[in-house]
Amino acid sequence: MLSEIRWHGRGGQGVVTASRMLAQAALLEGKFVQAFPEFGPERTGAPILGYTRVSDERIRLHSHVYSPNIVVVLDSTLLESANVGAGLVRGGRLVVNSQESPSEVKSKLSVFKAQTFTVDATKISLEVLGKAITNTAMLGAVIKTAPIVGMPSVKTAVRERFPGSLGDKNIEVIERAYKGVISE
Repeated sequence: MLSEIRWHGRGGQGVVTASRMLAQAALLEGKFVQAFPEFGPERTGAPILGYTRVSDERIRLHSHVYSPNIVVVLDSTLLESANVGAGLVRGGRLVVNSQESPSEVKSKLSVFKAQTFTVDATKISLEVLGKAITNTAMLGAVIKTAPIVGMPSVKTAVRERFPGSLGDKNIEVIERAYKGVISE
């Protein structure tokens, strides 16, 4: 089964890192993966995209993700300025960093064909990390909403990327976000 994920965020929020950590966790489970960003000479704060593909079989696609199964939005201000629901497959999942309910987010975007989930990743990140860097929180939300990889693999990938106490804090963020996901 092929899972295609498109990540929306802003430069400096860790979109590329989250995409790669998900791919690394899948790789640890023996899956085939691709993870790559889409951005140009953007500056910090400019909208960027990241993509992750995970499959049990060799991936033969070598293009952007045009019809994602999952769309992840790290920054809710992008809901007003980017077409985050574009190409999302029927029955796909929309996972948004927001204080709003999934139904409120869904009505704003007119993505009635999608299962919508929200988590207050900013609040969790600020409380644990002291910074509004929401990538690991959204990684926790993704694995809660879609069985792509298991939590042990994610924890291993995070510890490889963030050793020591920073890894411990990011794992706490992931666990809190995992528990804090709200579904419709």
